[in-house]
Amino acid sequence: MPPDTRSEAERALDQHLHLIASDIERWLDLFADDAVVEFPYAAALGRPGRFVGKPAIAAYFRTTPATFRGLVFTDLRKHPGADPRVAVAEVHGAATIAPTGRRYEQDYVMIVHTRDGQISHYREYWDPTPAIAAFAEVAS
Repeated sequence: MPPDTRSEAERALDQHLHLIASDIERWLDLFADDAVVEFPYAAALGRPGRFVGKPAIAAYFRTTPATFRGLVFTDLRKHPGADPRVAVAEVHGAATIAPTGRRYEQDYVMIVHTRDGQISHYREYWDPTPAIAAFAEVAS
C-alpha cells in the first residue's frame, strides 16, 4: 500500500465527509474540545451560524444522520495550499430531508483547520436557497 501523502487537514476533511452521514459519534471525535464551527450564511435561514466547543457542536449535529437521509458527497475538488493544517475543498452534497421528504442538493465550500490532527476550526459556505426549499413546511 502506498504511503498516505495527504496532509493532516486533508485526512480530517476526508473523514468528515465519510462520517457525518453515518457515525456522528466518530465524527465528533474529529474535533478538538475547543473547536469552532461556522456557517456564514446560516443567518439567512434564521439559524445560528457559530458553534464553539464540542458540546455545542454535538448538540447541533447529533440529528444530522436522521435529518439528511442518504447524504452523499460527490465531485470533491481539493485545493491544496502551503499549510498542511488547512484544507479547502468544494463538494456537492445530496440527501432527502426527513421531515419534509424533499430532495436536497447543495454545493459547498469547506475550510478545515487542524491542530494536533483534530479539527480546530471548520467553516462551511453554502447557498441558503436550496435549504429553504428542502426544509420548508409542506402547505396543508
